[in-house]
Amino acid sequence: MLVSDFDFHLPDELIAQEPLATRDASRMLCVDRSTGQWSDSRFRDFPERLRSGDLLVFNNTRVFPARLYGHRKGPRAQPVSPQNPAARDLLHGRIEVLLTRQISTEPNDWECLVRPGRKIGVGEWLFFGEHDELQAEVLGRAEFGERRIRFQPVEDFSSILDRIGHVPLPPYIAREDSRQDRERYQTVYAAPRGSVAAPTAGLHFTAEVFDRIRRRGVETVEVTLHVGLGTFQPIRVERVEDHKIHSEPYSISWDAASAINRAVNDERRIVAVGTTTVRTLEHAARAGAGSIFPGSSIADIFIYPGFDFKVVRAMLTNFHLPQSSLLMLVSAFGGKENIRCAYEHAVAEKYRFYSYGDCMFLD
Repeated sequence: MLVSDFDFHLPDELIAQEPLATRDASRMLCVDRSTGQWSDSRFRDFPERLRSGDLLVFNNTRVFPARLYGHRKGPRAQPVSPQNPAARDLLHGRIEVLLTRQISTEPNDWECLVRPGRKIGVGEWLFFGEHDELQAEVLGRAEFGERRIRFQPVEDFSSILDRIGHVPLPPYIAREDSRQDRERYQTVYAAPRGSVAAPTAGLHFTAEVFDRIRRRGVETVEVTLHVGLGTFQPIRVERVEDHKIHSEPYSISWDAASAINRAVNDERRIVAVGTTTVRTLEHAARAGAGSIFPGSSIADIFIYPGFDFKVVRAMLTNFHLPQSSLLMLVSAFGGKENIRCAYEHAVAEKYRFYSYGDCMFLD
């Protein structure tokens, strides 16, 4: 299967650059997987698409301000300090660092993406914040701008990061992040922090929508998968089967696992909100030989057409990038031809695409 089979043309003007005035105002394309037929709707009608007894599963990860802007200094130099004031004179070049995964807390080591990637070498020091509140040394490098860095100890790393860090908007949003993004690039139910990208299908939900869902007798549970580096990495092979999928940590509570297993045993419909929720559930089901066990693990499952879904029976998702693993997952669930036709319709009808865009309900 070729990666190019999942290409499509998308006019730039359909890439949503800003969120709508209200979360639940987005459009929703509803696709019947069995017939391939679709209908145009609104997300505000999503509760009416659910049935009493359904189990709706969310990814409750919280995005943290993972993008840092700063300056760099040459290798084997020392960090800036009152004892080393001359070090500041060697600073040069604005840099951008996207923290993607914390490797350890003591020492405070991270995997990250850096720009400009070619210029930042092992041994260099990176400085962030107006007063160099955060300082890090580059410990290692890999391909495509990936680095491992170690931050100097500070009293409260998270609070400094919250203050000087930026919302890690995806690269297709061609603007700087704003104060509004701190709220809108986050689901209303976000809890444990750890993601560098929002589980975007959840961005449409509001308290009022949740009230209507519960009044219909729909059960809801939350799992946690922290979205990582793979979200930003393109597929660089020609054959789908040759792609090595990224891995992401997830956790499932005892209550959530029990609710999911009951729904499976009762043959009730399990509706996943977003591709990250699908990855969590399907990986956990395979790890547990069909049952969901509570605990933490790493999702390294690659879902593409031909995949046998064990848990998920319906899915809400946003529209995804051409030739991406997320589009392949959606094509596996909805049917490759169904999704191709649905995307063509969405483009023709000028749906808004990607993170701040409209959504699709697959049933």
